[in-house]
This record gives sequence, structure tokens and C-alpha cells, in this order.
Amino acid sequence: METAHKSSNSHVLSSFLVLRGSKDDTEYQINERKQMQVILGTKIGMTQIIGEDGIVTPVTIIQAGPATVTQIKTVESDGYNAVQLGYGQGKNLSKAVSGHAKKAGENLSPKVMKEFRTADAPELKTGDVLTVEQFNLGDKVTITGISKGKGFAGTVKRWNFNESRNTHGFKGNIRRVGSIGSMYPQKVFKGKKMPGRMGHDQVTVKNLVVAYIDKENNVLGLKGAVPGPKKGIVTIEGKE
Repeated sequence: METAHKSSNSHVLSSFLVLRGSKDDTEYQINERKQMQVILGTKIGMTQIIGEDGIVTPVTIIQAGPATVTQIKTVESDGYNAVQLGYGQGKNLSKAVSGHAKKAGENLSPKVMKEFRTADAPELKTGDVLTVEQFNLGDKVTITGISKGKGFAGTVKRWNFNESRNTHGFKGNIRRVGSIGSMYPQKVFKGKKMPGRMGHDQVTVKNLVVAYIDKENNVLGLKGAVPGPKKGIVTIEGKE
């Protein structure tokens, strides 16, 4: 049995308490998949849930879907099998994107559209809506997002370099790079660890466990940390 204390705004779950049974409960049994486990969502933030055994589990709350199928691709028509999903409410869409989305729904104007390849021809059709109902407690998922941008960073922060000696007679700039080459081959090798832009990269985390599901508000709670800032767009894929 689950009970949850949530704020009036379902989109901002700052803190709540969940009481759940043991892992032997039927809720944790992974059912046979009738749909492909894939969805787009928005990261809300982190909180924690407390089990009946008193164990505290850190979870990341995600507004997962609803996502609309905007296109079905098959080997016969496109050379490969894939499902294209649209998520969110976009603004100022181009006529090309707007016209493409209207094939799935007259009032559909997705903020994000992403394609997911499948091994076989998908059983879905254009206009179908995917929600969190395709996931079950205990499922393991793979989540992909854009990590937080850190801006321009030096080698100490970016690559965990040691600082220079801060002793008597030293020039004082203990975080500078120092020598980056030698007399031979008289060039800097490609891939040299140097200062530069840090973060804002695509990051994928595997084997996160679904620890909380709110079907009414399309909210998922994943055990552990999810890449990206709050309000960042993420993709969630179930393990086949």
C-alpha cells in the first residue's frame, strides 16, 4: 500500500512520504510488457521516500509524459523501425514542424520531438498517447539527459589536476596549467586536457529503479540521481 503527502501543485513535488511494502509484494513483480517502455519527461527535483522498514531511499521526481506518437517509421518506408514521440507545449513552431505534428493531433504543438529505434515494427500508431502506466514498480530503466553546464573551467576543476606548490619563492598562481608540451614533437597532441567548457553534455545513466509511480499526475520517482538541471528534458527507456 502506498500513501503520499504531496503539495497542491502536482508539478512541484518538493517533499512527500511514501510507505511501501516489501520487495516480495506483487507490486514489485515486473509484468509482461504489452507496450514499449519509452517516454519523455521533465526533471522536477529530488526528494526521499521512507519504507515501512524505515529505510530512506533518495529518488528523483520526473514529470513523465504524456507523450504523443507523432510518426511511425518502418523498414519498408524509411529503412528502419522507429517511433517518434512529441512532448510538452512548444511556442513559435515552424510551419514544417507544426504541419508534421498536426498529423497526430489537431492541437498538438510539441516542445520536443525525439525518435526511438525498435528492433521490430512498432505496434503503436500515430496519435497514440504514452503515459507512466507502461512502467511498474521495480522496473530498471535507462535515462538520458543534458548535464548541468559549468561554463569555462580550469584544469583543476575540469580534470581534477593538482595545484602547483604554494611555497616561498613561488610565483603564486597555483592553479595555472603549466607546461603542455615538450621539445619533441613540437606540437600539442589532440585531446590534451586543457581548460575549456565544462558540462552541458549528453549523459546516460543505466539501471535506475522505478521506486514511485503516480498515474494520475504522470509522475515517476527513480531511485538515485538523474543528469541535468531542474526543468531539464530527459528520455526514459525500459530495459528489454
